[in-house]
This record gives sequence, structure tokens and C-alpha cells, in this order.
Amino acid sequence: MALNLCGIIENSLALTQVFTVLAKVAPTDSTVLVTGESGTGKELLVRALHHNSNRKDKPFVPVNCGAIPKDLLESELFGHEKGAFTHAVRSRPGRFELADGGTIFLDEIGEMELSLQVKILRVLQEKEIERVGGTSIKKVDVRIVAATNRDLEAEVAAGRFREDLFYRLNVIPMHLPALRDRGGDVLMLAKHFLNRFCENKDVEALKISSEAADMMVSYTWPGNVRELENFMERMCILCDEDEIVPDDLPEKIWKDVGKEPKKKVAELMQPVGFSWPTLEDMSEQGADGLKDFLEKIEDRILVEALQKAGGVKNKAAEMLGVKRTTLIEKIKKRKLDV
Repeated sequence: MALNLCGIIENSLALTQVFTVLAKVAPTDSTVLVTGESGTGKELLVRALHHNSNRKDKPFVPVNCGAIPKDLLESELFGHEKGAFTHAVRSRPGRFELADGGTIFLDEIGEMELSLQVKILRVLQEKEIERVGGTSIKKVDVRIVAATNRDLEAEVAAGRFREDLFYRLNVIPMHLPALRDRGGDVLMLAKHFLNRFCENKDVEALKISSEAADMMVSYTWPGNVRELENFMERMCILCDEDEIVPDDLPEKIWKDVGKEPKKKVAELMQPVGFSWPTLEDMSEQGADGLKDFLEKIEDRILVEALQKAGGVKNKAAEMLGVKRTTLIEKIKKRKLDV
């Protein structure tokens, strides 16, 4: 039976070993620890584990342990009873209860405090939980899959992560290599993302020149697949010609590969000076009338604000002087997904 890879590009040679392990471990209930740098696609791999398991028709419940405030994480995971703390006006099930019969994904588990790690260990050992403020024990049937971009063995040595929990989680280790170690995957993924964005935005498909391709392969991609995906979307919006050439690449790529730009790249996101657009500009952009031209300009401003805000929509909306809901509507309408 073919694997359901949940969006992972299956003809990646660098991930062949990962797919082999995935096929063997997915049908089991073994605990899995997925490691890899930020942006390598750990959640996609975990979703693939769930969708190829015997629990695929049951809930898949992701929890980002680093994004939930530490004082709320216990309640999020185990639930709470009415009156357990201020504002606990009603009883509420936690993520473990919601995942009963299925899979719970503990992302960034290396961020979890030691006191809470003890309770996760108990779930692994006894398959039972206790709500915050509760007195009864609840049995749960969940498969636990965890992920982290930290070196947990080093965290154990430093006393920041429990050794017994590490070994309980690390039954089946799966490591996703960084994009810089995946060779030809860079261009394969770049073309995949580029074709997808061009299709979604209903623009003519772009090509990548051989010179630009060589530089992209040589670049280290510190943000991994996520950085590459965002970059190809930017190219889809900002590239003026039908081919991406070295001059379209940002200065950081030139510097990273040890080259000097033939010219300082004056990207529209980083203009030198200001001049009002003209009718000639509209014609050169191939815009289908004034409305289309203004939408292209607005797309670029939206992308710039989101990039400068690090993807935080509230901050980007402040920069643009619009409501957050207005910004979200524009992002959805234009299919920017930055």
C-alpha cells in the first residue's frame, strides 16, 4: 500500500531512509521522537505517521509546547475541573482526552518544564491522566509522538530534560536532515513551490535560470524548507520576468555563497528613494488595467509588512494602519499565505 505522505515530496532521495522507517513504524503504537532543525517539516512527518497508522480515523491532536504559556500548558494537556483556578468556570477536557483513540503530537517538547515532564512520563507508563483540580483518574488510549529542534541528550546532560522521559520518548528516533544536506532536493522543492504559487495566484509559470539554480543549491537555507517555500512565494509575486536570474536573488544569498552581486539588488521591498508609479510602469508590468496594477502594488506592500513583522499579523496590520481582520481578509483573498 502506498504511503500517505501528507504533502511531503516523495521523490526526495535524501529522505528515502526516513520513508523506510515511516512505513515500518506507522502501523505500530510505538512512541516516536522526531528531531530536526526548525523548518524541516517535522509536523508533516508526524501527520504522515498518523495517517498511515491504524488510528488514522481517530483524532490527530497537535500541541505546540513552546507556544502555550507554561502556567497554562498543564491545563491544556490534561484538562481541568470547574473551580480548579481563577476563571475555571466550567470543567474542560484536555488535549489527551480529545486525542483518545488517536495520536497526540507534542511539538517542541524540549521547551516543557521539568515538573510537567513527570506527568507526561506517567501518561507514557500508566496510560492515565488526572485533570487539574480533579480527584479521579482517567484512562486514555493515545499514541504519543514528540518533536524537537533541540539536542535532548545535551539537555539531559545539562539537567533541563528528564533522562527517563527522554528514553521513553526515544523508542523510535526519526531525524529530518537540514535542507542544506539534501542536495538536489533544493531545486526539486523550489520548482514544486514555484509552480504551486504561480498556479494559485493565476500567473504565468516562472523558470529558474541555471546560474540562479546553482546559487540556490549552494545557499545554506538556515530556515530550511519553510524559508525556501516563503522565498519562492516572494519570487512568484516580485519577479518581473518569466525567469528567476541571479539579480533577483537577495544579497544574503550572494554573500552566503561567497559572491558579490553584479549590482546592488534594488528590490521593490527595499526601494532606494521614491518615485510615483507612471502609466509606463503599468504597461511594463503587464497589468490588465489600473485595478490589476494597484493590486500588484498592494500585494508587494502586504508582503513587505508581513516580512518585517516576522509573520505576526497584528504587528503587520499596525504598520499598514489597518485592522487585523482587514489584513487577514486581504491575505486570504490574494492567497499570499506569507
